[in-house]
Amino acid sequence: MDFNKKSLLSNFYIAMEAVIANKLRSLLTALGIIFGVAAVIAMLAIGNGAQSEILEQIELVGVNNIIVKPNIEQVEQTLGDDTDEDSNKFSPGLKLLDVESIRENIPGVKRLSPEILLETYIIKNGIRRSSKLVGVEPSYFEVANFELQRGKMFSEMQLRKGTPVCIIGKGIQSKFFPRENPIGKKIKVGSQWLEVVGVLKERFISEKAISNLGIRDYNMDVYTPIQTVLVRYINRDLVTGSGLKKNFGTSFRSFGRGGFSITTTTSDDSDKKPSNYHQIDRLVVQVNESEKLNPTADVLARMLERRHFGVVDFEVSIPELLLKQQQRTQNIFNIVLAAIAAISLLVGGIGIMNIMLASVLERIKEIGLRLSIGAKKADIIMQFLFESVVISVSGGIVGVILGVGLAYAVSSLADFPTQISFTSILISFGVAATVGLIFGITPAKRAAEQDPITSLRHE
Repeated sequence: MDFNKKSLLSNFYIAMEAVIANKLRSLLTALGIIFGVAAVIAMLAIGNGAQSEILEQIELVGVNNIIVKPNIEQVEQTLGDDTDEDSNKFSPGLKLLDVESIRENIPGVKRLSPEILLETYIIKNGIRRSSKLVGVEPSYFEVANFELQRGKMFSEMQLRKGTPVCIIGKGIQSKFFPRENPIGKKIKVGSQWLEVVGVLKERFISEKAISNLGIRDYNMDVYTPIQTVLVRYINRDLVTGSGLKKNFGTSFRSFGRGGFSITTTTSDDSDKKPSNYHQIDRLVVQVNESEKLNPTADVLARMLERRHFGVVDFEVSIPELLLKQQQRTQNIFNIVLAAIAAISLLVGGIGIMNIMLASVLERIKEIGLRLSIGAKKADIIMQFLFESVVISVSGGIVGVILGVGLAYAVSSLADFPTQISFTSILISFGVAATVGLIFGITPAKRAAEQDPITSLRHE
């Protein structure tokens, strides 16, 4: 078909006049396209937001990490059952000796990061705030993807001697050192004064990530060498008489030449749950290869069970695999949502074809008149194609605006992360225009095939 520029513009103007003359019908015809495009953009924005949140969570927990945590409640149930043959078993809990054993005996381990977590408070210049003191080794910052904004890492001497030094989160600096460089300054954490040697870069963490992963706001933590916690704060691996009394309701009374008797107390303290007897509160084992995560976790669990004399007072988890499984589920969900939205576009296209076919029947006399005064069949085809494309493109534009608005509404009202991509807008808009073109071909051809004489006689 040969069309010159003047002929195309003429057909386009005629199509626009027809669309404007039937505003209500054109709007109703475009509704399917409008809602279809809006659904595609909003659904993909929700899916992309969920994907980015999962990737953020994977980054937070680190890559190829196995998490080992104490499980005191399970042990309380086992030890509390007097009829259980395991009730007489004793476990030393998670200790730094376990860390050394893992380092020496399990192959493929890249890094080990033991942690001791203490609930405490910070005091400086009359300001007091609750916080968490985390005893760590330098590997902790590599495993958790933390970077220093200023200052330096703990030295070998500080790590070995348990020097009273610390690295603070960005939130601690903003709260206690808003207008000064904290490096070299001292801050009281609990009962000890610690010298600040470094400040971490700020880590942005959503509330949902904190809730889903059971993590905390790292920006408000204070980090100190693990030996500093053991030497200057608490070492739960040291057994004392007061500790036994507190944990198991047993007191020691001296008599004679160093002898003693054991008296079981019946006070209310005996009804309280035993306190945490684990020397460390968390251990992160980072392996070299993702494929070795599950086998390494199995070997790790068996080794710790043997070291704890058959008492499973710990739990082993692989957050990355759980998050990746969640990511795969989210991908399937996104595909289903996109398919449902695409069906809306298909229904909208069918609606355009039906309305255009009805329009052909209504405008037979107009078609016959144009053909009788010299219009070619190609002109009639172009006129009706332009009408369907104008309706679908107009619906696509409105749909894009509506879809973006819906995405922002979901983000603000439902507190759900959404991420609008230019690709989704481009694809949905292109599909809308294509739908109008494809579903407008049949009505356009039917209009062009009308006989001029018969059309002029049509009532």
